[in-house]
Amino acid sequence: MANDGDGISWSGIGVRFLLAIILVYATWNPTGYSFTDWAIMPMFAGADGEAGRNAPVKFLAGIVLLTGWVLYLQATHRSLGAAGAVLVAAICGGVVWLLASWSVIAMQGPTIAHAILIVLAIILSMGMSWSHVSRRMSGQVDTDGVE
Repeated sequence: MANDGDGISWSGIGVRFLLAIILVYATWNPTGYSFTDWAIMPMFAGADGEAGRNAPVKFLAGIVLLTGWVLYLQATHRSLGAAGAVLVAAICGGVVWLLASWSVIAMQGPTIAHAILIVLAIILSMGMSWSHVSRRMSGQVDTDGVE
């Protein structure tokens, strides 16, 4: 039987969302301050010596980001599946569309990129949190088959 300590709190979901936002925005964002702009783009820009500068730091940062993506994507795949992720994306897309129709947000320029990044972070954080939320709501436990 599930007790109160077996679930997840709003702060737990918030921390997962905050970490997902950091992961998504650290990987790429429209401001130009991201891993992609710092480490990847100089390799294709043909800047002399820029691509190799701080290579060990760039490698380590890339591995940390890759680890974060693998953790979040694997948890999302296991807890939501493709159909669940599409449903969460559809709900978020509907909210973005509603806000745009009310002229709360403008769907031009970098605003659309920020909206997409936030939706991606919501999908990842829901994937990371869903098993806990489902357990608290239904009392049913999700398990992975272990042999």
